[in-house]
Amino acid sequence: MAKKSSADSNSKVYSALSLVAALGAASVVKKALNTSWRAATGKNPPANPADPDVSIGEAIMWATLSGTLIGVARMLATRRAAHYYARSTGHLPGQLKKDGQDASRAPAPES
Repeated sequence: MAKKSSADSNSKVYSALSLVAALGAASVVKKALNTSWRAATGKNPPANPADPDVSIGEAIMWATLSGTLIGVARMLATRRAAHYYARSTGHLPGQLKKDGQDASRAPAPES
């Protein structure tokens, strides 16, 4: 049996850490969003925005708010997990290689 490398083990640790952080953040935001929706509208948020009995405006508003806020919360939680991992190990996890966002290194646009 091949011996697992430290990088494989660290990768799994980061994957688990980021998954737990993202799920926890999504859960907290969903609960806060449900409570805020009830306070603002006086009714429960749509259980299924695709249901024809839900008005199109309400469905769009719910999908926009929930998708945006939950997505942002998950991203922030995952970034925080990456920061914690990097601080703990001294390096970013393998999944987070630099992605070339430096504009000075971008290829020139074709004309």
